[in-house]
Amino acid sequence: MQFGDFYYPLPANEPVLQYAPGSKEKAALKAALKQLKSEKIEVPMYIGADEVHTANKSTMHPPHQHKHVLGTYSEGDAGHVKKAINAALKAKDKWANLSWENRANIFLKAADLLATKYRFQMVAATMHGQSKNAYQAEIDSACELIDFLRFNVHFLSEIYRQQPISVAGIQNRVEYRPLEGFVLAVSPFNFTAIGGNLPTSAAMCGNVVVWKPAHTQVYSAQLFMRILKEAGLPNGVINLIYVDGPVLGEECFNHPDFAGVHFTGSTGVFNHMWKTIGENMSKYKSYPRIVGETGGKDFVLIHKSANPDVVVAALLRGAFEYQGQKCSAASRAYLPSNIATEIKKKMVAELKEMKMGSVEDFTNFVNAVIDEKSFDKIERYIKNARKRDSGAKVIAGGKCDKTEGYFIEPTVIETTDPYYVTMCEEIFGPVLTIYVYDENKFDDILKIVDNTSPYALTGAIIAQDRYAVELATNKLRNSAGNFYINDKPTGAVVGQQPFGGARASGTNDKAGSILNLYRWLSARTVKEVLTPVTDYRYPFLQEK
Repeated sequence: MQFGDFYYPLPANEPVLQYAPGSKEKAALKAALKQLKSEKIEVPMYIGADEVHTANKSTMHPPHQHKHVLGTYSEGDAGHVKKAINAALKAKDKWANLSWENRANIFLKAADLLATKYRFQMVAATMHGQSKNAYQAEIDSACELIDFLRFNVHFLSEIYRQQPISVAGIQNRVEYRPLEGFVLAVSPFNFTAIGGNLPTSAAMCGNVVVWKPAHTQVYSAQLFMRILKEAGLPNGVINLIYVDGPVLGEECFNHPDFAGVHFTGSTGVFNHMWKTIGENMSKYKSYPRIVGETGGKDFVLIHKSANPDVVVAALLRGAFEYQGQKCSAASRAYLPSNIATEIKKKMVAELKEMKMGSVEDFTNFVNAVIDEKSFDKIERYIKNARKRDSGAKVIAGGKCDKTEGYFIEPTVIETTDPYYVTMCEEIFGPVLTIYVYDENKFDDILKIVDNTSPYALTGAIIAQDRYAVELATNKLRNSAGNFYINDKPTGAVVGQQPFGGARASGTNDKAGSILNLYRWLSARTVKEVLTPVTDYRYPFLQEK
C-alpha cells in the first residue's frame, strides 16, 4: 500500500549542445559516428519478452551514402502483428495497476540515459539513418525527445491532481485510467523524437502499445527501444514491429480491443485510417481515440514593413533545414513588391554559400532527402517548374543527383500564379515557392494565404508594423495551429510551443502539452455519500 501524493514539478528544457570547434561534444559525436559506421547491426522486433528475428531482412542505408550498409532489420507479417497485440494485452493489467511513481520513473530514467550515456550514440544514429546534420539531430533526437519524456511526466502529474469539488456530506474524486484495450502508434521517418513520443505518451498513461515506425527510421527507433528496456520498461508494454502499413491496419483495426491510434504521417493514410475505423465501429469495445498530425503547406507572409535580412534568414532556415523534410517547413512565401527584389537577391546569394553533402562533414548545412521515392517525387516538381509553359521559374538551385546519395539542392521557384501547384501541394523537400504581391494589397493576400491550401499546420508573419501583425494574426486564425511572428515557422519546443494543426493537418491535439495526454486517459468519477438519506421524500412534497 502506498501513501503520499507523488508530484513531478515543471522541468527545464534540455540544453542544446552546439558542437563548436574544439568542443568535447564535437569530438564525442564524431567518434560515435565513426563507431556506428564501422558496425553492421542486426535489428530484431521487440514483442513481449522476445527479440524476434525473421528470414525476411531489409537493409538500412544512410540516405547520403546509399551504397553503405548500416545493418539489417527483420520484417514482420500479420502473425507478428497478432503476437504484438497479444503481448500488449497480456501486459495490460499489471502495467495499468503499477503505481504512478514507478511508471513515471521509468521514463525519467530513459530521459537521463538519453541525456548522458546514449546522447551521442542517438544523435549519431539519427544523423546516419535519417541524414540530419549535427545540430538538427541534436535538437531532435536528444533535446526534444528528452523534453517529451520529462514534460509529459509533469503534465500527467498535473492531470492526476485535478479533482472535483466536494460539499458537506459528499466526497467526490476522479480516477484517470488508461483506455480499455491497446493503442497503436505509427511514427514517421523525419523526427526521432516523434518516434519516441507517440508510443511513450500513451504508455505513460498506463496504456499498452503496438509501435510501428517508418522503415526509414528503424535505425534510431530500435536504439530508443533498447534505452527504454534499460530504463526498466516491462515486457509487452511497448512492442516494436516492422511491417507494411496495410498488414498492420488489417490486424489492428479489426481487433475488438483496439482503443486508439497515435499517428504522424500523410493526410491520405490518416484519412484511410479514420474511414476504416468508422466502418469497423461495431467491432470495438469502445470508441477509439484517433489522434493524428499529418501534412502541411506552411507559409511565410512578409509585410512591406519587414526587415529583408530577417526575412532571408527565416526563409533559408525555415525552408531548407533538414532538407525541408519537416511537416512545419516553410514551403510557400509571399513577398511584397517593395522589397521582393532585395529579398530574392540576398537569398540567391546566400544559397550559393550553403554547402550540401554528407552528415560527417560538419560544414554541410544540407544533407540528403530520405530515399529514392522521395527524391523522384521532388525532382518531378522541379522539372515541371522548368517547363516554358509552367508559369513558374527556378531562380536558385534545382540540381538533383542520386549517384552517391539522394541530394537535391535547395531550390527556390518563383511563380506569377498564387495557386501554382507548388504553392498548394505538399512536396516535403528542399523546395520553396515564392509569389510577389502588390505591397498595397495586404488584405487581398491574406485571403489568398488562407484559402490556398487545405492544410493548417504552421505559418508566419514577418512585419515591423504592429497593425499588420495583429491583422494577420486574426485573419489567419484558422490557417495555422502554430503561428510565428517575425520568425521561421519551424522549431517548436516542448513546453513552449505545443505542436499541431487542424484542417487537413490533423486533430490538433498538441504534442508536447497536457492536451495530448488527455487523449490517452479515460476518467471515472466516484461519488461517496458519507451520510446516506433514509427517506425518498423531498421537502417540496410537503404542503404544511
